[in-house]
Amino acid sequence: MSRFILALDQGTTSSRAIVFDQRGLARGAAQQEFPQHFPQPGWVEHDATDLWETTRRVALAAVAEANLTGGDLAAIGLANQRETTLVWERATGRPLHRAIVWQDRRTAGACAKLKADGLEPLFRRRTGLLLDPYFSGTKLAWLLDHVPGARRRAGRGELAFGTVDTWLLWQLTGGRVHATDVSNASRTLLLDLRTGAWDDELLKILRIPREILPEVRASSEVYGEATALPALRGVPVGGMAGDQQAALFGQACFRAGMAKNTYGTGCFLLLHTGRKPVASRHNLLTTIAWRIGAKGALEYALEGSVFIGGAVVQWLRDGLGLIARSSEIEALAARAPDNGGVYLVPAFAGLGAPHWDPSARGVIVGLSRGTTAAHLARAALESIAYQSADLIGAMRADASSPLRELRVDGGASVNNGLMQLQSDLLRAPVVRPRTTETTALGAAYLAGLAVGYWKNREEIASLWQAGRTFRPQAASGAMRRRQSEWRRAVERAKGWAEF
Repeated sequence: MSRFILALDQGTTSSRAIVFDQRGLARGAAQQEFPQHFPQPGWVEHDATDLWETTRRVALAAVAEANLTGGDLAAIGLANQRETTLVWERATGRPLHRAIVWQDRRTAGACAKLKADGLEPLFRRRTGLLLDPYFSGTKLAWLLDHVPGARRRAGRGELAFGTVDTWLLWQLTGGRVHATDVSNASRTLLLDLRTGAWDDELLKILRIPREILPEVRASSEVYGEATALPALRGVPVGGMAGDQQAALFGQACFRAGMAKNTYGTGCFLLLHTGRKPVASRHNLLTTIAWRIGAKGALEYALEGSVFIGGAVVQWLRDGLGLIARSSEIEALAARAPDNGGVYLVPAFAGLGAPHWDPSARGVIVGLSRGTTAAHLARAALESIAYQSADLIGAMRADASSPLRELRVDGGASVNNGLMQLQSDLLRAPVVRPRTTETTALGAAYLAGLAVGYWKNREEIASLWQAGRTFRPQAASGAMRRRQSEWRRAVERAKGWAEF
C-alpha cells in the first residue's frame, strides 16, 4: 500500500497542499496566495484560473518537498472555500465569469425580494439555510441573468456550475467528472437536507436549469483519477468536503455534541448533531456534515459563520498599513495593556450569524486622543473572539447543554492571547490540537477512508492529540461587561448600507 495522502486545501486567500502520513503527520507542504478582486463595494471575486493554477503548483511542490512521487500516494483529498460560485463551458472548460466569492454581497437585493415574497420559511425548512447573499444559489442565478446567453446555454446543457470543489475535481480529472459532495451541496440553497438531492421546487423559484448542476456524491468515495498532472496521474481522488466540514472531521468530532471553531479568513463554528437535522431557534444554520461512502447515512451539524475573522488582520496590513506582516499583529497588540475602550466591529461584508444583517458595515467605536495603533490592533484581534463568543452563545441556547470544550484550529488559533481571551469569554476550556491544519487533515482522512488507508473513524480518532489547553483566567464579571460593550458596538454597525 502507498504510504501517503495528498490533501489540497483551496481557501479564500491562498491555496495549500499538505502530504500526510498514516499517523496524520505532515511530511511536506506548500502554500501560495492569489489576488482578490473587488470590482464594486460589497463585491468580491476570484479568477477561476488562479484557483486551479495555485492548487496545481502547491500540489506538485508539496509532493516534491516530501521527496515523493505520485506512486507514493494512496489518494488525494479536497477541501475548499464554500459557497464561492463558478460557471464554465463544458466543451472548453473556459470560465464564463470570475468566481463570485462567498463574501460577496451583490445578491442582497434578490434575497430581500425572496423574503418579501414570503419564501424564506420554505428555503429554511428544505435547506437549513437563511436567505442571504452568502450562499451559492442566488450567486448562480445572478450569473445566469447577467452573462449574455448564459441561461439559454445552461438549459441546453452547455454550461457547468460548481463550487470550488467541483471546479478542482473537474480540472484534476481532465473534465471527466462533474460532481460535488453533500457538504458543499448543502450550502447552495438548492439541496434538500433530508434527501441529499437537488430540490426541483427551489430550482424553479431561482430559475436554475437542472442541466447545469453537478452530481451529488458522498464526502468519502473515489470520484475518479487525477489525469491533468502527469506527476500525479492515476492517483484516485477519494475525499471532498467544504473546508469547515473537513475541519470538523479533522478534529475527530465524530459524536453528537462535539464542536470546533476554525479561525481563518472568517470564523466557523460547527457542532455535530448526529443523523437528524436540528433546526436552530437562534439564527444558526443546519448543514450536512458529511456522508461516508455512497451508501452511508447523512450526518448533520449546526453552524455559525463569522464573515470577517482573520481577514481583519489582513485589513490592518493591506488597508491601513499598521503592520507589514500578519504575524506582527500579536506583538503590536501586546503594546497596549487593554483595548482602551476601543471596539472594532469588522462588518466589512455584513454580519453573519447570529445577526444575519447584510446591510451592516464596519465600525470602530470608543476612539479618543489616547488611542494608538496598538489599541486598534488589540480591538481587531478581540473582535475575532467576541464574534465567536456570540456564535457559541447561540449554539449553547440551541443545544440546551453545556459546552465541555471547544476544539480550535486555523491560522489565528496559534495566537495565544486570542485563545486565552476566547476561553475567558466562554468560561470553558479551549483546546488547540498538535496539528492545527485540520481542514487539510480532514480532507486527507476522508480520502484515506475511501481507499482503505485508514480502517475506520475509531482509528482516526486515536490519532487526535491535544497541543495546548487554555482555561478561563479573567474574572467573569469583567468579561460580561466587555461583552456588553461589544454588543453595543455591534448595534451601531447594523443597518448602514442601503440596497
